[in-house]
Amino acid sequence: MWISVTLETDAAHADALSEALLAAGAISVSVEDAQAGTDEETPQFGEPGGANGQPIVPLWDESRVVALFDPAPDLIGRITAATVAAGIDDLPEIDLEDVAEQDWVRLTQSQFDPIRIDDRLWIVPSWHAAPDPDAINLILDPGLAFGTGSHPTTFLCLQWLSEILGSEQGGALSVLDYGCGSGILGIAAAKLGAASVLGVDIDDNALIAAGDNAINNKVALALRHSKEPLDERFDIVIANILTNPLCVLAPLLAGRVATGGRIALAGVLAPQAAQVIAAYAPWLALHVGAEREGWVRLEGCRC
Repeated sequence: MWISVTLETDAAHADALSEALLAAGAISVSVEDAQAGTDEETPQFGEPGGANGQPIVPLWDESRVVALFDPAPDLIGRITAATVAAGIDDLPEIDLEDVAEQDWVRLTQSQFDPIRIDDRLWIVPSWHAAPDPDAINLILDPGLAFGTGSHPTTFLCLQWLSEILGSEQGGALSVLDYGCGSGILGIAAAKLGAASVLGVDIDDNALIAAGDNAINNKVALALRHSKEPLDERFDIVIANILTNPLCVLAPLLAGRVATGGRIALAGVLAPQAAQVIAAYAPWLALHVGAEREGWVRLEGCRC
């Protein structure tokens, strides 16, 4: 049995309160939008603050801080001391709730079912049987690196790869997956028959995860840190990142597309499409190829 402790505060104190609660013995702390589920809810899309000279965007003005504690007789006193340590003058209302022990592994696994991308491509967690054993099945579990296939941007990229690599020339194509994360796109490209695939990422943990996932899927996936030189050109360049880094990377990514090659970019919200298209215009003409749940896939070619 654990105790869930919920307090509300403002953006200025949310981080300090989280740290103070951890110092007071919290097992874990999360920060949520106190207005979630209302008309005042403010979405966070994970775009890094401060990019391109823009100011860092704070978290929610009204934040809900949720901490998990072991039961203890002095719990209220520790929480009160944590609010004081966080610089909060008026003690907020403290909501306590019992949390029963559960099989957290099984509960987490139950949230991830196989995902059908199209008639021949599926993403299947390792604890599930493949719904279609004759399909191309990517074996992928949630992990430290982004990319399980459930996000609309990953889905859009996998659809595109399946379409391109399903052509007669697919088996002769080289692929660059820039910002590879879990390696899901590169692994899909390899299983779909690409001649060679290179995954690049800035995160060492992502490269480790991608390598492990490639082994689990029995495919060859070359991996490279983004600090290393990247001079080759590829028949297919795909990058599922975010708008600001995609714009910064425009000269690099556009320059990696071979003559006759194609590029697809994702991690772009529909209202941001024009910004990315403009960033790539000096090198490649991009257009919106598909949209899913407010996210778009941008496509282009060096024809």
